[in-house]
Amino acid sequence: MHQYFVYILTNPTHSVLYIGFTNDLRRRVYEHREKIVPGFTADYNCWKLVYYEYGEDYEGVLGREKQLKGWRRSKKEELIARLNPEWKDLYEEIE
Repeated sequence: MHQYFVYILTNPTHSVLYIGFTNDLRRRVYEHREKIVPGFTADYNCWKLVYYEYGEDYEGVLGREKQLKGWRRSKKEELIARLNPEWKDLYEEIE
């Protein structure tokens, strides 16, 4: 059984949102936090995990990532606020 994750990271001021997809959430968020892989999240200091969801269907979770990326920022903010109203960092909560 496989698990796939779509997740949202932000920077400390919540001015930037990044949406990603992975099969190992802890490892991938760690890579963002430590700026191991150069790119958008390193350039914009996005390391704070504020939202994630998972599923076992690769295509379904990948489709969800694409759906979230197509949303307006306000809709993404509503999604985060509904499940994480304080926008706290969820990294320590993931297993």
